[in-house]
This record gives sequence, structure tokens and C-alpha cells, in this order.
Amino acid sequence: MNPFRWSFRAQFLFGFACCAGLLGYALFVQFQLGIEPCAFCIFQRICFAALGLVFLAGGLLAPKGAAGRRFWSVLAFIPAVAGMAYAGRHTWVQLNPPELPTCGPGLNYIVEQYSWLGAARKMLQATGDCSNIDWQFLGLSMPMWALIWFVGLGLGALYAGFKARHARWFHG
Repeated sequence: MNPFRWSFRAQFLFGFACCAGLLGYALFVQFQLGIEPCAFCIFQRICFAALGLVFLAGGLLAPKGAAGRRFWSVLAFIPAVAGMAYAGRHTWVQLNPPELPTCGPGLNYIVEQYSWLGAARKMLQATGDCSNIDWQFLGLSMPMWALIWFVGLGLGALYAGFKARHARWFHG
């Protein structure tokens, strides 16, 4: 028996654990290291939280049929794609810093003026301190790492639902 053939449940619960760990580390960086998140970072956190919740629900329900697994996989892929969009745009802003020195008004003001959907659209036009690189690991900034994680988790979700054979020893 191959120990690397995880069930759908195990794969989704692992995805949830990854999202929880990433969010925990983001909070550590904010509150212990004192690095304040920009608006892009907040939206990436929201995407990780949504992705983690879908992973948790899918992992706990662990559908038996292929249609159920595919449904949860596609549902998990949606916040992963949204996260890829925000992290990709944030990475682009960091690699091509704008001439203006600020990101503009705060997130609360933007939500009050435009609603959450309008705020999400407005954040894609961020300028200024969203281009600051305050943290790096192995030469990559936090949005670059977030992009890698969103791609990996999104593809992992699709793999779990569409491609993986499910081991009987994990009760999936």
C-alpha cells in the first residue's frame, strides 16, 4: 500500500491546515514583527480564509461519489483563483512600483464608498506602499509566496477531485 495516496478527505484537511498555517503566520508577521498589511494583503487573507473554509467543509463532508468530490474541488478552486489574481497583481505592483507614494484611502473608507465588490475592484488599481517589500524569504516577497501557495492549493484541490485515486485506509 502506497502511503502517499491520500484520500479526498485527507487532501482537503491538509489544504485546510495549510491555509490555517498561512493565515496564522500572516497574523504573526503583523502583530509580532510589526509589518502592517496593505489592502492587497487583506484581500489575499480573505481568499486564504475562504479557501480554508471550503477545504474544511469538503474534508469533513468527504463525499463518496465522483460528482461530489468534483463539486468541492471546483468550489475550492474559485477562492484560489481569486487569490491568484490578487497575489499576481500585488506581485506585479511590487515589481513595477508606481510613481505615487501611497496606496490611497484606507480599506474601511473604500468599502464604505464602493461596497465589498467595488472595493475588491478598486484594490486591483492600488498604487504606492503596496509596492513596498517589507519581508522576503529566499528572495521572494510575501505576495510572491502567496501566489505560489494559491497555485499549489488550487491545483491540489482539482487533483483531489478529478485525478486522485482514493485510498481505503483513510476512509475517504
